[in-house]
Amino acid sequence: MNLPVQPLKSAQADAPYWNARLQLVTRKTPRGTKLVHKEHKGPLYVQKPFYPEGPDCAHIYLLHPPGGMVSGDFLTIEVRAEEHSHTLVTTPGAGRVYRARPDGLIQKQQVNLSTSCGSALEWMPLETILFPSSKAQLETRVDLAADSAFIGWEITSLGLPANGVRLNDADQQTTLKQGLKIYREGRLLLNERLKLTPENNEVLNASAGFRGQPVHGLMVAGPFAADLPSSAMETLQALCDEHIAGVSMNGEFLTVRCLGDCSEKARLLLTEVWKIVRPLLLQRPACAPRIWAT
Repeated sequence: MNLPVQPLKSAQADAPYWNARLQLVTRKTPRGTKLVHKEHKGPLYVQKPFYPEGPDCAHIYLLHPPGGMVSGDFLTIEVRAEEHSHTLVTTPGAGRVYRARPDGLIQKQQVNLSTSCGSALEWMPLETILFPSSKAQLETRVDLAADSAFIGWEITSLGLPANGVRLNDADQQTTLKQGLKIYREGRLLLNERLKLTPENNEVLNASAGFRGQPVHGLMVAGPFAADLPSSAMETLQALCDEHIAGVSMNGEFLTVRCLGDCSEKARLLLTEVWKIVRPLLLQRPACAPRIWAT
């Protein structure tokens, strides 16, 4: 079923920035998980869902044709997985936060994810690249119903390390406010915060900070009703020991953090973690989105 994209209010075509919004709803039907509602304002779109692992799990690719955010951009992405649906959301390419204009307007992205009873939602975008002197605010809120599950990750590149561009150069004024909040039935279960400014950029090289690594990643999966099997934790720990990474249980959630010099390496590591964790949490083997192979 191909749904026409329903525009919200008209976007500011003549403005130097975008206030863009995308709203998606997936639902379990007799024919599997379907995208039953989508609305957009500005340059945020989706195409039809893909089903590489059968009709019960919809793979959805978010499209942002400008390819990045400039000063004043405000992107809002809302995804709701209704009862007993299973949805995986990713992107076909990296997100970018470009150098801010002299007016210093914030470049903001707000992601709101929610589940209903018995549903599963996976949020697995490719990395976000912060260009020098960008001013980013990246917020994600997850609202879980009872008996639902979530797997998500965030991979952030501070600069363009492949080109030798890092954010700790003296002439750069990059700021980053990044947050992840996970609620279940209105109760806050996990609250991750990161604030990076020119005034505290010593954290970039601190041993208790980024250790000089320009890429950081965070993966969260849960809630788990019981501790993971010791064999699974040992496998995850051994995998993390091969990198600058760590795994731990934070309440009912498994968290994996990693540092490195390459976004692709971070994604490959978190993908290996996902292959182990997904069957334990969702009782479904991992099936990578086809777009990742292109």
